[in-house]
Amino acid sequence: MNTFDEIFDKIKQYPTIILHRHTNPDPDAIGSQAGLAKSLRLAFPDKKILCTGENDVGDLSWINQMDEVKDEDYQGALVITTDTANTPRISDQRYKLGDFLIKIDHHPDIDPYAPMSYVDPQAAAASEIIADFIQAEDLPMNQEIALALYAGIIGDTGRFMYDATSAHTFEVVSNLLKTGIDIAEIARKESEVTFAQAKLQSLAIEKMQLDESGSVAITVISQDELKSLGLTQPAAHVAVSSPGRIKGIIAWLVIVEKEDGTYRVHYRSKGPHIHKLAEAHDGGGHELASGASAKDQAEIDQIFAELVQVTKEYKEDHE
Repeated sequence: MNTFDEIFDKIKQYPTIILHRHTNPDPDAIGSQAGLAKSLRLAFPDKKILCTGENDVGDLSWINQMDEVKDEDYQGALVITTDTANTPRISDQRYKLGDFLIKIDHHPDIDPYAPMSYVDPQAAAASEIIADFIQAEDLPMNQEIALALYAGIIGDTGRFMYDATSAHTFEVVSNLLKTGIDIAEIARKESEVTFAQAKLQSLAIEKMQLDESGSVAITVISQDELKSLGLTQPAAHVAVSSPGRIKGIIAWLVIVEKEDGTYRVHYRSKGPHIHKLAEAHDGGGHELASGASAKDQAEIDQIFAELVQVTKEYKEDHE
């Protein structure tokens, strides 16, 4: 792993810097990407600094919106990925067109795809790492930057409920609060849903099925159901946490059909480690929260069976 100083030295060398994050972005993906980009723009007004990824970021556009990035922008450019564990998950595969690649992430480093990287799986969020980088290199910080980073941190910590939250996380947040950001407003924006999304949350519970033990749940949401509510696949993220609120459920899947007929798989857990399961299905993530893909119903059935088995083993080990 490289140091912050080494990464900053590389940043100084390039007139164009293009920042990527993962597909199906969450607040940490958008926040870490935006926070770094906005700080570097203030530090280096003569550099061209761009954010790219799929333009449809669902209801996260209040954190940041993507720039128009042309193929020619990559000529001689430095590319930085944030919050992205492996190359299939990098949003906008043109990252390969750049001159040099840097990876900044907090997921387990299962795919060390960049010649320079800073990967800290102990960090609560990629946004926490970016905040540390900004402070270490004495880069600009203001309310706009702090908003993006705070949104990322509370997104990946579940508002400080998850195990990755540390004393250092609160130190970082304390520094962000000194800029005067409105944390209540940020929390409201992350938690509010449209009426259609509220209906989807209800549908996710209504369709939920349990294994024989009652501790593993699965919900599959079809494209037809999304369209009937006027929602796109990215907007379905609001339903992912719904099964976890039910007492007795310790691991669950929310699976959303994509427009091409394949499926986006959301793994969540209150104990069993599920990231290895996700890695086996073109995904990855954290021990208790991961994402993957499924090509058809047969693979969905396989994924559910694997989660049931891992959960059974976890319960036997913790009796």
